[in-house]
Amino acid sequence: MSRKEIARELRRQRALGVIDPEVEEIIREVDAQRPRSRADCATGARPCMFISCKHHLYLDVNPSTGSIKLNFPEKEIWEMAETCALDVADRGGITLEEVGAIMNLTRERIRQVETRGLLKLRAMAEDEPRSRLGNDFDK
Repeated sequence: MSRKEIARELRRQRALGVIDPEVEEIIREVDAQRPRSRADCATGARPCMFISCKHHLYLDVNPSTGSIKLNFPEKEIWEMAETCALDVADRGGITLEEVGAIMNLTRERIRQVETRGLLKLRAMAEDEPRSRLGNDFDK
């Protein structure tokens, strides 16, 4: 059975309210071990086994469709040099080449993503209401 079929079957069972007790127990076990905050996972084992974490670099999930994209289809998770985007961020600034190697993308594509992200941040900052200086603390 493929991963897609397993996920589809689990969604179907959840929708019907009937989940296999063995599967339910495995889900509870994994959830009990899952880190709840960055402090919980920062010192955790690497490579990180929680590939469903939104910061994991092994796969991406499209929130609108639920489709899964493997970022490194030719590698197994234990073959990856980096598995957590937060670990990379904790190291500080890195070059576009280094980001490209980590994300399995070209330097140019990383530059495009960076530019788009900065434009979005700039737009969000411009949409934010400006507070009046000095008066906010009086309230």
